[in-house]
Amino acid sequence: MAEKVGFVTMGETRGGAENVPEIGIGILGYAFMGKAHTNAYKKYPYIFWPPVAFPKLVAICGRNEAALREAMVRYGYKKWYRDWQEMLQDPEVHILDNSGPNALHAEPSIGALKAGKHVFCEKPMAGTLEEAKRMLEAARNSSAKAMVCFNYRFVPALRLARDFIAEGKLGEIYHFRAQYLQEWIMDPNFPVNWRLNKDVAGSGALGDLGSHIIDLARFLVGEIATVSALIRTFIKERPSAEDPAVKVPVTVDDAFVAIVEFANGAIGTLEASRFCAGRKNHQIIEINGSRGSIRFNLERLNELEVYLVGDEPKVVQGFRDVLVTESYHPFYEYWWPHGHIIGWEHTFIHAVAHFLEAIVRNREIAPYGATFEDGYRCAVICDAILRSAGTGKKEEIHY
Repeated sequence: MAEKVGFVTMGETRGGAENVPEIGIGILGYAFMGKAHTNAYKKYPYIFWPPVAFPKLVAICGRNEAALREAMVRYGYKKWYRDWQEMLQDPEVHILDNSGPNALHAEPSIGALKAGKHVFCEKPMAGTLEEAKRMLEAARNSSAKAMVCFNYRFVPALRLARDFIAEGKLGEIYHFRAQYLQEWIMDPNFPVNWRLNKDVAGSGALGDLGSHIIDLARFLVGEIATVSALIRTFIKERPSAEDPAVKVPVTVDDAFVAIVEFANGAIGTLEASRFCAGRKNHQIIEINGSRGSIRFNLERLNELEVYLVGDEPKVVQGFRDVLVTESYHPFYEYWWPHGHIIGWEHTFIHAVAHFLEAIVRNREIAPYGATFEDGYRCAVICDAILRSAGTGKKEEIHY
């Protein structure tokens, strides 16, 4: 007989993982992020061995029934729903994984939290600041755990960078600069999709790419105090996906740049664009302090460039390229022998592991995971960037 304990079923011992619970996953969304998150749930138990829980792929939810049925079979979910409210009523679903479009982040997540179900929500946390505030309030009023999937917090090299800063190895932080550049919508004949519609996406490059580097700025350096920004929409009309002869307005930004001041006195720049020819997924983070500098390149995510003042040999000067794959580096105790690199998809496994640990062992999401407070604060900064771009004035950040 299996013993029922709370939201989990304690069953037979699984190859040495004694009394490990099953936690049912109900995922909203089956495209890019649905695939990335599902991959993480499937790989987590045998990479983070012994796991704190076995994720059970219970249900998948979406609007297109044919695509939904195919995703259910492809990914290995037990059942499908076209209505997220019905999925939340399923007693087998203990976690809502919200991987849907930004406009669908608020209501399902709030509904899940009110029902006592845990929420793992894709970034940006919401399409609007008002929605983000409501989501934060729901999280504060719920006993369930809520986490925003800012997956770059779980890159080993960036976690090592955070450790360097926290340990004072860079001294007083002077500069933070970040770029996140892509090229995928440069073709003016690229048809309008949900990411180019403000009603569904909330914003363009700002929410899609900028939210990542805003979150990393807060994660690595600290709170942002002011922003001064510009935004641009380079192609203002695009063909309809249904009829290429029909032109549809683009209602989001294609690019933004911002100057920021941090509460600790550091200054910084943020830039994101989907109009950079040759840039596929180009994210650069550089931080300069009184005792050294670090630089990270997402397209070489296993490496961290480090320069410490007075630490370099007298003959060879400059940055050292640190391969972040040693057994003592963040997360590598779970992976391969040193020098064997990991990839982008593994950041989601790290994020899922952190979330499940918080649920099963009742630990805090913060400081390493992004809480709904972090998601809300990111939304506040995004909103201030849009206001600054509209007024041409510096905007103070007030949470």
